[in-house]
Amino acid sequence: MSRRERKARRLLVGDDTYLWSVGHTHRLPEGGGYEDCTESVTLRRYGARGRLHIAFASAPGHYVPDGILESGAVGTDEGFLNLYEPGTARALLDTALAHGWDPDDPTTTALDGWTLFPAVHTHRTAES
Repeated sequence: MSRRERKARRLLVGDDTYLWSVGHTHRLPEGGGYEDCTESVTLRRYGARGRLHIAFASAPGHYVPDGILESGAVGTDEGFLNLYEPGTARALLDTALAHGWDPDDPTTTALDGWTLFPAVHTHRTAES
């Protein structure tokens, strides 16, 4: 049985459990097609009130699924990440925590994923 795409997945980090999911948004112009595609990852620590929303918006030199790339793929000319891989979610989490994200802050923190991309890509490339 396949899993539901929108259902949050568990990510175990030491004694903590985080929940994460991948999403996609876009605008449908009147002439058809898609515009302003954005791929996103949402993370939260289980039992905590804070949320982290990391968005990867399409822009020149920043690639997101837009009918050509597969779902979950984001990249630059330097390389790509698969947001559905647990290792990528963990690298995003670790990078956001290093940049000061507090899972206990009850607000939703929004980050531009492209600012995290170089560190996460370097980490993921070193793992392989």
